[in-house]
Amino acid sequence: MARRRINVFSMSFLDVMSCGFGAVILIFLIINHESSEDAKTFNQDQLSAVRLLDYQVQQGEKDLLELKEELDETLANLAESQKSLASIESDVTLNQTALAELKKKSAAERESQDELTSDVEARKEELERLKAVNDANAGTRARNVEGEGDRQYLTGLRVGGKHIVVAIDVSASMLDDTIVNVLRRRNMSEDRKRQAPKWQRALRTAEWIAAQLPLDAQFEFLVFNTETRSMLDDDTGSWHEVSNARALDDALRELKKMVPEDGTSMIKLFEVIGSLSPLPDNVYLITDSLPTQGEREPRRKTISGRDRMDLFRAALRKLPKQVPLNVIMFPMEGDPQSAAAFWNVARTTGGSYISPSRDWP
Repeated sequence: MARRRINVFSMSFLDVMSCGFGAVILIFLIINHESSEDAKTFNQDQLSAVRLLDYQVQQGEKDLLELKEELDETLANLAESQKSLASIESDVTLNQTALAELKKKSAAERESQDELTSDVEARKEELERLKAVNDANAGTRARNVEGEGDRQYLTGLRVGGKHIVVAIDVSASMLDDTIVNVLRRRNMSEDRKRQAPKWQRALRTAEWIAAQLPLDAQFEFLVFNTETRSMLDDDTGSWHEVSNARALDDALRELKKMVPEDGTSMIKLFEVIGSLSPLPDNVYLITDSLPTQGEREPRRKTISGRDRMDLFRAALRKLPKQVPLNVIMFPMEGDPQSAAAFWNVARTTGGSYISPSRDWP
């Protein structure tokens, strides 16, 4: 029997394959293609949110850095404020101490005023004698002073001797009579400092003394603050002839160029006076207060009345015993002991003490 041959690609097989292929095509057509678009849209929204979060993180880090800088600056300002507070507290303590000292000085000033009152009574007895002295010296003066010269006999000073020293205080206190105005004028220009009323009085007083110098005498003009120097020589401590009018004029001209500044050291002044040869037989001291330092600058910014008296006593040990000290005093606020101290020194050395009025000479 002949074997029957099977054809795989029969009509039935092709029908099955066609149906399957058609089903695949149908499924492809049925599938929703918008889902991929939604996925893309969803992914873009998430990406935008991520980017927004990244930006916010970066901005937050930047803000955090700025906040840290502000915090550091605030801490530095706080530390500076604490330092300022400590400095203010220290100033308050110093001011309280100074106030206590001023209260003590007020009591001492009242005692000093009583002493000066008794001294005024004694001075009145000398007025008539000074009139005669003034007339006797009229023809022996090296210079003439313009103004009301008839009032000169009221000073109680008799300018005489063969070797005469005129010493002028050029410390900052010579700018004014009160501490507040001294501090105010100290910050002015040099020209305005030279025009200070108190300093101008000192200059007129120096000119008045120069006008009374005997023609046959020798003189030395000294200025002192923290240092002492001559108005004529770099090498301090030499005598000059009063008859040499040019030397006297040069000394006064140089004096007018001076600007009151710094503190006061009298120990150096008295050392220079003690080094003169021969020693002076009259010293005329124009000043306003006790010294504020000795040979060296003080460590503290403030100084008590007791310390100033100690410095004054130490300076007096350098002054030769036999030299009369004549004091022309322009009293300074806050230094009540100075008047009595200088008056006592003038009395014990055989000199004179005056505290002239504001319009003298």
